[in-house]
Parts: sequence; C-alpha cells; structure tokens
Amino acid sequence: MLKSFLRRAAAALGLGALLVGTPVAARVPHAARPALWEVSDADTTIYLFGTIHLLPEKFQWRTAKFDEAVQGSQQLVVETIVDDKDPTKIMSALASLAFNTPNLPPLAERVAPKVRPALEAAVKKSGFPPQAFDRMETWAAAFVLLGNQYRDMNLKGDEGVETVLRHNFASAGKPIGELETNLQQFSFFDRLPEKAQVALLEGAVDDSKTADAEFTAMLKAWSVGNVGAIARTFDRDLESSPELAQALIHRRNANWKTWIEQRLTEPGAVMIAVGAGHLAGDDSVIALLKRDGYRVRRVQ
Repeated sequence: MLKSFLRRAAAALGLGALLVGTPVAARVPHAARPALWEVSDADTTIYLFGTIHLLPEKFQWRTAKFDEAVQGSQQLVVETIVDDKDPTKIMSALASLAFNTPNLPPLAERVAPKVRPALEAAVKKSGFPPQAFDRMETWAAAFVLLGNQYRDMNLKGDEGVETVLRHNFASAGKPIGELETNLQQFSFFDRLPEKAQVALLEGAVDDSKTADAEFTAMLKAWSVGNVGAIARTFDRDLESSPELAQALIHRRNANWKTWIEQRLTEPGAVMIAVGAGHLAGDDSVIALLKRDGYRVRRVQ
C-alpha cells in the first residue's frame, strides 16, 4: 500500500500544497462536517482543523460552527505558505533539492520493468522533457508526475481548504503564519531512502481509476469527520515503511505539538489548519496534546 501513500499524503498530510500542477466529481454525502477541535487555557484558544488540500470544484465543506471559529480567530497558521501568484519560491525550493545527486541512472531504470510503460506515458503526458526527469531525484519525479493524476481527477489547489482560508484571513487583514517552509517540506522527501522514493514514484504513475477511488474514499471520510477511517488508512499505507511514517508524520506532529504548547503561553485565538492525517490516530497532534494533559475538545 506504500505506492498509494503519496496520493493520500498530498490530500490529507499537507503536502498537496507543494504540487505545482493543479475537478473529481463530488461523489460523497453532503451536509459535510469535517472534524474541528479546540485546545484552550484561561486566555488562549487554538482551533485545530484537519484539511484536504486539493478539492473538487464547488465542494461544500463549511459549516456555521466552523465559520464561527474563523471569525473568532485572530490569526491563521498553515503547514506551509505557497504563493499561488508567484510560483518562483516553490520552484526554487524544489530545484535546490531535486538535482543534487550526480550520476543518477535514467528514471526508467529505477523502477521495475513492468512499471516502465506507465512511467514513459506519464512522463510524456507531463510535458516535461524526459532528460529533465533523468536528472531528478526519484522523489521529485514522483511529485511532478503526481500532478498528472490530479489534473485527470479535476482537483484544484485553489479549491483546497488552506487556499480558501488564506484568502479569508488576508481579506480580513488578519496575519497568516506557517509551521514549515516550502524547503523544509520538500526536504522530508529528499531524505527518504531510495526504496521508499521508488515506491512513491510507482504510485504516482498508477492508473487514474485507482487514484480516483482512493481519493473519493478519503474525501468521504474527511467530509463526515471520520478520523478513525483516516487513521486506519494511513496506518495501512505506512505499515511497511516506518522511516516514512517517522519522517512525514510522527516527527512533524511532535514539532507542531511543541509549537502549540508555546503558543498557549500567549493570549488570543488562533486557527491552525493542517492536513487531516495529522489529527487522526494514536500519534496525532490531538493525541499528543491529550497525553500531555492539555484540555482538547472536539467542537465539530
């Protein structure tokens, strides 16, 4: 199941914001109520909202309870800020890591022979020259090629939760912060062992019907606030790769828990919007906060 992980990570771990490529029909129940938590003390309230980073066009996910939390928050904090008007920053971050390994074998030689026809078709469809892929590290090629799948599924980054919220807060003159830089997010993949990178690449060239079905299931679980289903999916995907789980989930969750602890020492109200996968399961940010004795309440 590791091959499926990158697709889910892009949707529900925050990493979809990094996809330069940018609608799946919304075949899920309506009256959506994605999970929303609140951690607070005497003078501070922090809302924790699990997001989907790429959404179908006109998908309705907001509720009165959520909008009340937005109105009451003085700041928005997201995983990373991607400037949708100027992609130079994110492209520079990608390029600074993607081409650092000399004398790489051609990309086709890094995957199993049975995968090579699909890889060749995906490279051609991407519009990038094949020679560029041969120079890329494997994780970077996976990221670029995954854009094909999301375009086929008609998912749009500008419909994603973070993009919408950033526009809301910016329009209201409220500050927006980030937990990680673009470069830091790419570096998580850059440090992965090659075996894990190859699995991600093979998943990025799977047929779109598989990707469509996986995303629809994830969207359904998210839209009704079924954090148990989200946690089970990621546990299954990552059971064969503890290094991937450590790099992309556990270490980051621990860092963000520390950030929240520090923010609780300042008065005011903040909304943190991060991928839903980080707020689901036994090692989630929510679980870590509860384990340390903080008062965490689910409000939706």
